[in-house]
Amino acid sequence: MRLVILDDYALASEWAAKYICNRIIQYNPGPDKYFTLGLPTGSTPFGCYKKLIEYHKRGDLSFKYVKTFNMDEYVGLPRDHPESYHSYMWNNFFKHVDIDPNNAHILDGNAADLQAECEEFERKIQEADGIELFVGGIGPDGHIAFNEPGSSLVSRTRLKTLAMDTILANAKYFDGDLSKVPTMALTVGVGTVMDAREVMILITGAHKAFALYKAIEEGVNHMWTVSAFQQHPRTIFVCDEDATLELRVKTVKYFKGQNRSIKV
Repeated sequence: MRLVILDDYALASEWAAKYICNRIIQYNPGPDKYFTLGLPTGSTPFGCYKKLIEYHKRGDLSFKYVKTFNMDEYVGLPRDHPESYHSYMWNNFFKHVDIDPNNAHILDGNAADLQAECEEFERKIQEADGIELFVGGIGPDGHIAFNEPGSSLVSRTRLKTLAMDTILANAKYFDGDLSKVPTMALTVGVGTVMDAREVMILITGAHKAFALYKAIEEGVNHMWTVSAFQQHPRTIFVCDEDATLELRVKTVKYFKGQNRSIKV
């Protein structure tokens, strides 16, 4: 497990984008060898996506031979709703790069059979030979994707009821009106993400500091689902200084010392 600490959100976003860019380039994808990338939504990865678009537009990065799998989607929200994760991904990332729309996989929260939709998503991941790099973000309560506190740490893609803390946190995207916030979502499971060959989790802001503390300084706990990634053989937590406020000084010093040898 690695913890990469940057001074602020902008630098953390840039570091993450460079890491993704370098992993794709080093993989050398082609028509018979696609790079598979798991992706999150929300405010945290927005800066990373902006940087990836920048690298693409200057000719340094192509998504022609990349397949993506998004973490989650609201249930019952129309696909073209401005707050659907389909809209988020297309408006903030996909339409600005050269990815084939057929290779951008997002769960359908309006599918007639939600269980079948989840099973099909897992099948597509397996068909793509698994996920090379899964990028994720977390909530203040330590949930990854919509694996809310108490979720199974071996869970697969499924339908989840959202915790009230999550609904409250997402109300800002729905004019502060709780009645407009979806209460259910389709989400990849903790086990689904754990199956990826590498995981990178983005954690920024003081409001995520306690979650980062729970993620790396305490034991694995299903009430803080992000803590499961302590047990993944290749996990990188990327954070800013504000997110380290609850960590022990010696923890911060230890990982900052390690960071000197990490190149992107």
